[in-house]
Amino acid sequence: MAPCVDAELPLSSAEAETMADINLTPAVVIWIILAIATLGLALYRKLISASEADLIHLGPGEEQHIPQQIALETKLKAVDHWGKMLTVITVVVGLVTAAIYLYQAFLVHK
Repeated sequence: MAPCVDAELPLSSAEAETMADINLTPAVVIWIILAIATLGLALYRKLISASEADLIHLGPGEEQHIPQQIALETKLKAVDHWGKMLTVITVVVGLVTAAIYLYQAFLVHK
């Protein structure tokens, strides 16, 4: 009978100690900065959209509102685009940081 070969190679003690010694403080600080920027962008969008009218001005004499509505729509689309990108980046950085932290905890308590 052939010997059983372990498909997963265990980390050497030096590699495990190196992974367990990674300082996560910079990653957490970056994540906090990204989260604050995301919340700030959401607040900025809320402030911009507060002046938005719920009505589309199409009646006679309301033509002067149309360029303002178009400009506001353009600004909101840009803020939404950056908000979505920043939210995804914030979530990914947070999940990667959490995964590294959990892996470190696993190595330390192994």
